[in-house]
Amino acid sequence: MSLARTRRTAPVCVLILSFCVIAGLARATAAPPTKPPVPAVAPIAAQPATTIAPIKAPPRGLPVITYRHVPGGFPADPGPADTAPITEGLHAIGKLALYDAPGGNPRAFLPPDIRGVEVTVPIVEREPGWVAVLLPSINRRIGWLPATGWSSRPLRDQIVVHLDRHELTWLHDGVRQESWTVATGSDRTPTPPGRTFVLGRTTTEGSVYAGLDALVLGAVPDDRDAVAPGLRDAHTGIHGWYSASAFGRSISNGCLRLPRDGQRTLLDHIGPGTPVVVLD
Repeated sequence: MSLARTRRTAPVCVLILSFCVIAGLARATAAPPTKPPVPAVAPIAAQPATTIAPIKAPPRGLPVITYRHVPGGFPADPGPADTAPITEGLHAIGKLALYDAPGGNPRAFLPPDIRGVEVTVPIVEREPGWVAVLLPSINRRIGWLPATGWSSRPLRDQIVVHLDRHELTWLHDGVRQESWTVATGSDRTPTPPGRTFVLGRTTTEGSVYAGLDALVLGAVPDDRDAVAPGLRDAHTGIHGWYSASAFGRSISNGCLRLPRDGQRTLLDHIGPGTPVVVLD
């Protein structure tokens, strides 16, 4: 390569070098790229405090629910035809005041037992600090209790009765176990519709009951004067019956008459507090 050719080439190299230096300086002095703004995060709103209705002290002389009597003033059951499983009941540790609403007026005492039988009542509604239960000795009424002073009882069984087809079905954990064709109340003394529960069991007298105990329900005749005088203070029950000719008919004083094997099955599996729903 000659010196002359090299000299002619030199300005080109210098130009290229100068361009590179200028480009490098431009990059070095250029403003750094801006980062996208970080979106603002809204503060977490504070949760409102739960308000629990206050408890009024029961007055002196407040009546106690008995096998025969419940004072007035209690609200209607909000779901008398609701067949959703009721899974929890309660047993009063001592005598507990029942209210007509959360924070409402006390109307009666719920006793821990009635006629020596422990009472378990199904829980059907809840509010903060309060529960509502089905009441014994009255139909389609509930009472409210503070969420203290009682022990919880699991309820896994349920009985559903369809009056129109004279059918009684036993469910366990919401699953049908068995059904039977039964006798129901007559037109004059109908089986009370709505939600109730098994209050307890009692012995029976006479061969017509198939020699088996009866399940006594919390329900009572809607028209006490319509039944025989000896039954006016009685509760509706589920019991065995000696004659198959009764099943599928509306002929009883309000009780549900079962075949012997059906009653024996219920006695083996159904305990106090079991919800019973009677549908028209």
